[in-house]
Amino acid sequence: MSISKLSVSLLLLTAIATPSHAQSPAWDTHSDTWVAGDALGRTLPMAAEAGLPRANKTVGMFYFLTFAHEQDTVYDNSKILAAHPEAMRDIHSPAWGPLLAAHYWGEPLFGYYASDDEWVLRKHAQMLSNAGVDVVIFDNSNAVTYDKARNTLFRVWEQIRREGGRTPQIAFHCPFSNGNEIGTVTLNKLYETVYAPGLYSDLWFRWKGKPLIIAEPGYADAGALAAPSRHRPHGLATGETIGQTFTVGTPFAEIGGVFATWAATGSEMTLSLFAGGPGGKLLTQKRFENVEDNSALLIGTGKTLAAGKYYLEMSRSRGRIGWWGNSGGFSSAGSYQDGFPVPGYRDLRIRYAPEKPAEALEQSVHQVTSSEAEERANKLRDFFTFRRTIAPYNLSQPPPGAWAWLQIHPQAPQTAPDGTLEEISVGVGQNYNATENRTAPMSFPGAFGRSYHNGREDTTPNAVNWGFNFDEQWRRALQVNPPFVFITGWNEWDAGFYDDWAGFHAPPPIFVDEFNQEFSRDIEPMRGGHGDNYYYQLAANVRRYKGVHPLPPVAPRPVKIDGRFDDWRTVSPEFRDDFGDTAHRNALGFGTHAAYVNKTGRNDIVAAKVSYDAKHVYFYVRTKANLTARTGPDWMRLYLNTDADNRTGWLGYDFVVNRMPDGKMTSVERNLGGVDRWRLVSRVRYSSRKNELEIEIPRTALDVKKPLTVIDFKWADHCHSRGDWTDFTLNGDAAPDDRFNYRAKLNQNVKPWKSVK
Repeated sequence: MSISKLSVSLLLLTAIATPSHAQSPAWDTHSDTWVAGDALGRTLPMAAEAGLPRANKTVGMFYFLTFAHEQDTVYDNSKILAAHPEAMRDIHSPAWGPLLAAHYWGEPLFGYYASDDEWVLRKHAQMLSNAGVDVVIFDNSNAVTYDKARNTLFRVWEQIRREGGRTPQIAFHCPFSNGNEIGTVTLNKLYETVYAPGLYSDLWFRWKGKPLIIAEPGYADAGALAAPSRHRPHGLATGETIGQTFTVGTPFAEIGGVFATWAATGSEMTLSLFAGGPGGKLLTQKRFENVEDNSALLIGTGKTLAAGKYYLEMSRSRGRIGWWGNSGGFSSAGSYQDGFPVPGYRDLRIRYAPEKPAEALEQSVHQVTSSEAEERANKLRDFFTFRRTIAPYNLSQPPPGAWAWLQIHPQAPQTAPDGTLEEISVGVGQNYNATENRTAPMSFPGAFGRSYHNGREDTTPNAVNWGFNFDEQWRRALQVNPPFVFITGWNEWDAGFYDDWAGFHAPPPIFVDEFNQEFSRDIEPMRGGHGDNYYYQLAANVRRYKGVHPLPPVAPRPVKIDGRFDDWRTVSPEFRDDFGDTAHRNALGFGTHAAYVNKTGRNDIVAAKVSYDAKHVYFYVRTKANLTARTGPDWMRLYLNTDADNRTGWLGYDFVVNRMPDGKMTSVERNLGGVDRWRLVSRVRYSSRKNELEIEIPRTALDVKKPLTVIDFKWADHCHSRGDWTDFTLNGDAAPDDRFNYRAKLNQNVKPWKSVK
């Protein structure tokens, strides 16, 4: 197929694959004005410390889509080492499982999730946006593009935007070299499957006016594009589908392919035959169990099938299994993955009559000519803004036009092709050995862990909780102050298990990029350990880099608790929360881990307001849909931090309001220290109607001994479970999210009006 014909095909695909729904106007939550304190007592800087917002400051986050459903067992290095410390001396210890198995360095707060968990993807978009991250950069440096998880993320994030919410933009990081043309193949596949069809184009991150790609410009190479594609099996992950369209000129009895298991046992999959192409009529389907390596497997209807066009699909895999074929080239050979055209084609075997043996079905595959390859190479060069890849962590003078994703301190500034300052990297830890002056496994002595700073590893108790390495890297970035900061990373839980790597030999066991809590570089919150400390450390430093909007004071307006709410329309400011964060979760975990189910999402809180007078403070909240019955558990609670001190009360909250609504009155309770230790101090007036609620609290109920200048507050519905900070991240809806709070700044220079009765 010529390039021009291919472009027409891709335009047709665009009409199918790219959402056509109009987006709602972006709902700006002004999350940089939210306040928060972490478990260590550190608080987020506001405008007075961080300065006002600065132009041309962009934050990118390395993002990983590595976990699928291909492995039966979850291996958690932190738990393995706690139970079997002797395993460090024996890579054959059963505790480690088999070589090359996927390991987690620790347990994520969201559990051992797979990378296509829609609830997790939604939460990631929310947390990263709230922290000020502008773009996620997918790690495709190992020439794996994780199409299923990536396309799921696209769909979920596009839905968030259609609802009016925020997500980061997206970009890609290609391999560091072009050995065996892996750089060219990866670049071309990303173009073929994402950019050429215009797939979710509003998510694309543009730099210098074009989509950014972290890749060597030389990957757009006509010679490599015209080279024959390589013959190898395409592995099928759980939940994925891969398929091949084909046309036969004579009637046939059965069709199939050749399937690899890499000598694994217990491999299973399903073959389905459709008329026409993907989405056509299902003609027959068969389940294959205990597949032997490189088996030729065929299916048929029991009757002779007419000549014509068909689609054979492989799905519902269990264990390790793949379909032999060729990868690379252009999307013109009828190969599909999860319903989207992809480069390459799958081998087919066909039996034309029951008594005849199966034979290879010769595909009519267009061979790319040199002129077509040159045209494609020119398209790639013109379409993207290329920034070259940098692999070493210690380049003091990187070449112009190259961007680093990770460096040791002090990180070198990266420049644009014209030599102007452009980018710097910030990392949580580095798999680097100073003695050998090169990249090294995180599991080997000398790696730069989370506690590494000032040229050494800090061994003081609980040093890992403070992020000393991360802070040191951020101080350097703030000193250099480039237009772009590239952070590593968000969700890199994957710790690959090897016995030999780049000249390093076990023992100890080799875990290259991630190993355990100390020797890892993941910011996403974990269960136990440092919890969410690194997340708020991220948010704090992004504010220092980008600046913070000033916090507008609350202008007092008359309010009457009558359930009409018209008097709230002129009250400002409006404190906003993300849309859609009451989505329910029901997704299989990694491998065969049991499903994660959470149905606590109920009332989607979208906005809140505060007003006051000489005797009262008034609170208002609005949800997206009508409020549920107040008899439901943990219904629309209001938490107040009246002394702006996160060290007092429960998680800093001195009062909880509305735990006990009754008629037209509800409760105000003071915290006595600790979880669920509250004492009733007052019954106060409240009213609710449809999707709005208002509460009047006398200042005397809050035991205010001095002028009340600020109140930090949070609304929460159906969150209470464990009685710790995770309640506001995992359950129901909190406004604002996670540990964040709104800050109502009461303007003492304005004389409050008298109470409305």
